[in-house]
Amino acid sequence: MMNDIARAKDALAHECRLREVTLDDKYTARSGAVYLSGIQALVRLLFVQKWRDEAAGLNTAGFVSGYRGSPIGGLDETLWKASKHLEANKIKFQPGVNEDLALTSVWGTQHIDQVGPSLYDGVFSLWYAKGPGVDRSIDVLKHANHAGSSPKGGVLLVAGDDHGGYSSTLPHQSEHVFAASMVPVLYPANVHEFIELGLHGWAMSRYSGCFVGFKAIADTVESSGSVSADPFATKIVLLISTQK
Repeated sequence: MMNDIARAKDALAHECRLREVTLDDKYTARSGAVYLSGIQALVRLLFVQKWRDEAAGLNTAGFVSGYRGSPIGGLDETLWKASKHLEANKIKFQPGVNEDLALTSVWGTQHIDQVGPSLYDGVFSLWYAKGPGVDRSIDVLKHANHAGSSPKGGVLLVAGDDHGGYSSTLPHQSEHVFAASMVPVLYPANVHEFIELGLHGWAMSRYSGCFVGFKAIADTVESSGSVSADPFATKIVLLISTQK
């Protein structure tokens, strides 16, 4: 009887024991929930895409380039701090001298098979820029989008927009430039949607051959929240017509 009681107490203590938590969980956890800022969610998004590709049998790599500016001014610093996780997941971070050169580098990742054999099936890429940097990059944006994205790569274009001109000399938004370049735009409403819509953005880019815009404003990218750590929580369904 005493042994049964002891075993029951041990079982209860095991169930009640708190899970160990580390600061790296926001980039490594694959179950439960993680608490993220919008900037950290953009970094975690890269890892989630890599994990999903691996589960799908794809040997992909990631690439990030851009130029800092509020409200996404802290993205490059956060990426540098996560360098060991980026390296472990075959993701290269190379900040640009300016927005145009950064986007040109991203453009090149979608055509790795044109310069000889590649180590990877494709490269999923993320470009970031403050809204005025999107404006100045429209020449590259139009040509890169016209050249297209890889079906096993994809490009997400993160635009840091400042509608109220709170940290900018002028208010700005990027939908007009994206529309002029025939780039579709996703507009996340919270930190959770940074992951969900980011994954959909890469899926859209792979499926359509287009680069995909992604708006990040201060109200979302500078906020924080709990999101599911399950890399497969977001379900993406491709509808392929069988009609001839």
